Amino acid sequence: MGILFALIFSKYFYLASLTSYYTFYLIDRFQVSVWSSQVHLFVFLAAVAVGTFAGGPIGDRIGRKHVIWFSILGVLPFTLMLPHANLFWTGVLSVPIGIILASAFSAILVYAQDLVPGRVGLISGLFFGFAFGMGGLGAAVLGYLADATSIEFVYRVCAYLPAIGVLALFLPGQERAAPYVIVAGSGNSPDPVIRGSRATPAGAPESKPVRGE
Repeated sequence: MGILFALIFSKYFYLASLTSYYTFYLIDRFQVSVWSSQVHLFVFLAAVAVGTFAGGPIGDRIGRKHVIWFSILGVLPFTLMLPHANLFWTGVLSVPIGIILASAFSAILVYAQDLVPGRVGLISGLFFGFAFGMGGLGAAVLGYLADATSIEFVYRVCAYLPAIGVLALFLPGQERAAPYVIVAGSGNSPDPVIRGSRATPAGAPESKPVRGE
């Protein structure tokens, strides 16, 4: 669980650097107008929305661990190139960064819920609260760092945050579907009952057939 929190930390700290300071970065480095910087921010946020929407179905198809791995660590080449790109390529790079980075949250959330079955509300509250908290804390810390150094320095430092995604190597194995069990009726309920779960993380005990009396 601690690994998932570390991945959320890297994801939302980097997102805070873009959502809060992207326009200032563009104005400071490329001397663009406020309108132009806002258009670039809109493109990035649209990419984030697409990535958030696409991450869930892709995780269902190829496995959540693969999505987590690719979303956090796979974005690293793009974030490393961003501080050295010109205005055109900065706009281009912001699209895959937004899509790839945002695709992880739904996979991380469901993965955590599978690790702690029966605590859906608790896990959802913890991860949503931690995510928003890291976003707010990241905006404050990065703002202080930008005042002490420069906005370009902030982006050069934040470019390495997705490297924390290497911790995904230590996540439990790929989840697998647990078999649904048909339980014979007994007593006053002669009708059969279907029991089962959508997925069981590797290493977790699977449900056993229950025979009616």
